[in-house]
Amino acid sequence: MPELPELEVLCRRLDERLAGQRFASLDLASIAALKTFDPPLAALLHREITGARRRGKFICLGIEDDHLVFNLARSGWIRWRAKEPAHARPGRGPLALRARLWASGGFDVTELSSEKRLAIWSVRELSSIEPLARLGPEPLDDGFSLDAFSFLLRAEKGDVKHALSRQSLIAGVGNAYSDEALHAARLSPFKQAAKLKEAEVASLYDSLRSVLKKAIARAESLDIDELKDEKRSHMAVHGRTGESCRVCGDTIAEVCFANRSLQYCPTCQTGGRKLADRRLSRLLR
Repeated sequence: MPELPELEVLCRRLDERLAGQRFASLDLASIAALKTFDPPLAALLHREITGARRRGKFICLGIEDDHLVFNLARSGWIRWRAKEPAHARPGRGPLALRARLWASGGFDVTELSSEKRLAIWSVRELSSIEPLARLGPEPLDDGFSLDAFSFLLRAEKGDVKHALSRQSLIAGVGNAYSDEALHAARLSPFKQAAKLKEAEVASLYDSLRSVLKKAIARAESLDIDELKDEKRSHMAVHGRTGESCRVCGDTIAEVCFANRSLQYCPTCQTGGRKLADRRLSRLLR
């Protein structure tokens, strides 16, 4: 799933290419993806695109006073087309929306999954999109202090892994970068968020912001189509089950859930103990 670093750089690339442009057409290929249509897509054509920005995992395109918003879900992406693409028709493939620009080129919004969770909104006010309106603070904002982070964790009832990836608590961090931040902070994903010691909270705060900033810096030089592969290649633990930890050399382990998994290093994070499937074990707190 694309998360804050990839989406931040993706929005910067889109802003560079779209600001001041106008849509010649917006072809909806997946009707189920469109969640709201006030204004209708046709009303967004031939009007100036004011820019692109990210909020959490949402990509928000300003079109004069209106907005076209995307949430790429677990397997969605935006693919840039330098040459003017053909018109798209509704179908069952990965294409959800094809945008064609007046000048030249355009982009496709795609989802390579049968789950079809990708969502598109056409709205007059961003506040009318409920999941966007209830997002938590941005972890890299200047106002997101250690005290603010500590306050959020103290109010949590669950484990720290869940806290980091819950969008209403902290915006933009998902399964991958929560794994990475916990590894960098040398914390078990199943430690209770509210019971972390002050030093652990401080370490996690610094690790989270450092992991995100480094990922953005690495992605800055990449084009849109390279961003997803770059994410995978620099992970310390996420997606690396069975490989060696780059810090201590132990084997990266995995805990599976119904429809997702997390990765961690036993030596770095759980005192050398390997955790069984979360559905079967509550070995470590």
